[in-house]
This record gives sequence, C-alpha cells and structure tokens, in this order.
Amino acid sequence: MTGWIVNAAYAISGAMLVMMSIGIAFSAFMPALDRWSRRYFITFFSVLLIYAGIISIDVMIYANPEMASLLKIIMILEYLCFSVLTVMPMPLLLHCCGEEQINSVLLRAEIMTWCVFCIMLLATQLCDMFYYVSSDNQYYRGPLFPLMISPLAVIMIINTAALIIKRKKISKRFFLALLIYILPTTILVILYMFASVDLVVSFWVFLCALTMFALILTDNMKKYMHQQREIANQRANVMILQMRPHFIYNTMMGIYYLCGQDSQKAKQVTLDFTTYLRKNFDALASEDTVPFKDELEHTRAYLAVEKAQFEDSLFVSFDTPHTLFRLPPLTLQPIVENSVKHGMAASDDPIHITIVTRQTDTTSEIIVEDDGPGFGSVDNNEPHIALKNIRERLKLMCKGTLEISPREGGGTSVKVTIPEPDR
Repeated sequence: MTGWIVNAAYAISGAMLVMMSIGIAFSAFMPALDRWSRRYFITFFSVLLIYAGIISIDVMIYANPEMASLLKIIMILEYLCFSVLTVMPMPLLLHCCGEEQINSVLLRAEIMTWCVFCIMLLATQLCDMFYYVSSDNQYYRGPLFPLMISPLAVIMIINTAALIIKRKKISKRFFLALLIYILPTTILVILYMFASVDLVVSFWVFLCALTMFALILTDNMKKYMHQQREIANQRANVMILQMRPHFIYNTMMGIYYLCGQDSQKAKQVTLDFTTYLRKNFDALASEDTVPFKDELEHTRAYLAVEKAQFEDSLFVSFDTPHTLFRLPPLTLQPIVENSVKHGMAASDDPIHITIVTRQTDTTSEIIVEDDGPGFGSVDNNEPHIALKNIRERLKLMCKGTLEISPREGGGTSVKVTIPEPDR
C-alpha cells in the first residue's frame, strides 16, 4: 500500500476504535435503554470494537514478510467478526417485533448459513481457492472468493426481506434505523464479493451501526421521558389522594358543628363545600398544572367553610394582583389549611393570614403568612406532611420550590416559587 493509503487506513481504524468505545459507554450508562437492549448494544459494539482492533493490527503488519503467519490468523478473525455483524440485526428486529428468537425460522436460517461460511473460512487453511497469504505476507483473493462471501450476502438479503415484511410491527424510527444499517451493508457485501474494498466496507459498516444506534437511542429517550412524565403524574395523583381524606374530614366536621348553631349559614357553607369538593375532584382528574385562578377559587371556598366556624378567630386578607400563571392542583388550599389548622390548634388567639402573589422577571411567587405560633422544620403531623407532598409535586410538575421560614414578628411564612415556562 502507498503511504497515503496507509495513513488513511490508520486514521480510519483509529476513528473506529474511538467510536466503538463511545458506543459501549453510551450503551452501558444511558438510562433510556431497557435491559435487553443494553446487553444487545454492549455486545454489538464490543464485536465492532474487536473488529476495529483486528483491522488496526492488519494495517500495522501488512506487507511485513515476518508477519505472514500472524496475518493468516488476523484474516480469519477479521472475517469471523464481520460475519457475526451480519447476523446481529435479526435478533434486534425480532425483539422490536416482540417475537421469540429461539423459535424464529429466519434466525435459524441465518445461523445455518453462517455455519456454512465458517466451514468455508476454515477451508482457506487447506487450499488457496478462496484466499491466501503468500510467504512475503501479501494477501490475495482466490477464484472462489465470491463463493466464500456469498453466505454473508444471503444473510443480509434475509435481513432486508425480514425488515420489509415486518415493517408494520415496528415504529417508523426503528424501521429507519435498521434500514440504515441493513440496506447499505447488504449492498457493500455484494460489492465486496467482486471488488477489493475492505476498508470502505468496514468504515461504512461502522458508520451505519452508529447511525442505527443513534436513531434507536433517540426513540428510546423519547419513550423514557414519556414514562418519566407518566410516573410523575401517577406520583402526583397518589399524593393528592393521600391529602383528600384529611381535607374532607376537617371540612365535614366544620359543617357538622355549624348545623347546630345556624342552619342558614350551614346552607351557605354546604354550597361552599360543594364548590370545594368540585374543585377537589377536578384536581384528581387533572394530569397537568391548573390556572392559579382555579386554585384561588378553591381556597376561597375552603376559607368560607372555616370562617363560618371560626368567624371571630380567623381573619384572611388577599393581595393577589398576579393570577396569570399555572401550578399543580391542590397547592394553595393545603398551604392555607395548614396555617388555619396549625394556628387554631396551638392557640386560642385570633389568627391572621395573608395571601400574596407577585411576579418577577423569571418567576411567579405565592406567599402565605400567618401570625400563629409557628413550627419547626421537623414535624410529623398531617399539615406538615401535606406541605411535603406539595413540595414534591411542585418539583415534579413545574420545577417549582416551596420554602418554609419563620415570619418576622412571629408565625410562619410559606413561599412558593414557580419558574416561567419556556417559550
């Protein structure tokens, strides 16, 4: 080989080694891949890495008269690795289709054809009809070389036909990914039967393999992100369900006591409680954030019920000019309920609650303050558990935060910060 060809061969083999190492790393650590796919691609890229290493050794020892024996071994390993790469698309296709590999007629046919190739590859050590390495370490094709490669061409044709037949069983992206690997490799294998284009074939096989992996990984990433959103919504719904019995119990007890004191007020409170329940059920059905105005209406309905019972002990003021933002359902009402119940239970003094909203350049903020006794950061009662649930849902659904701090002058301040959505 001339100098520029040798340099190009070194560059290509080195690039293939680096690319396959990266492929193995991505396959091992990307969370989007399921267990089967992870093992498959680690194996796939490992075979490619070994293949690239063998090609690199081939380039280094080529035309060195002292390395003729080693080159014979290298050529066997090189053809063997390449032949394995022709069989590997079929297990992936069957897995994508949800079919069992062990009972697949197509896979069995490919394995039998591959065994025929291996027999002919071993025969190269007994005759010079397929290919041979001369005593001065020169590689030559024999007259039956196309016959030796023909089983690999048959395998790739089976892969192509199987992909076309089963295309409706897989997603369009998976079909495109496998087509990018199978079709060019089929054409190159057929070309390789009649033309000496070893490095070209190797390089394009590596490039097609990486392209296929990138498309499949992208598709899996989308599925993974969708699954994570589903998990987040399910966790949010579970948290809402955990809070509902607490809310309903306390509100029903308020109505119960009010019925014996003032039936007219009890009717109004029942109407307010109906609004409260409707908003609660709407929250249960919601899988996304809700407008702040809905949360505000929900909170006002809850406070109407509580004020009917604690008319001289509960004072609430609203300063909410900013309402054009969204937040997880059941965010504001549980915070206000926490202030009411925690303050009322700890003291007989009246409690004053302020609800404020404001907008900054990058966030929307809600501040709920009370002048009650306050509470520490470690508290196992139900109101504090509700705040923990709210914090989790804010983080999962809108990357928001909840901060609890002592209020200046006594009491507690709860601040909710919600980033502006990406435009």
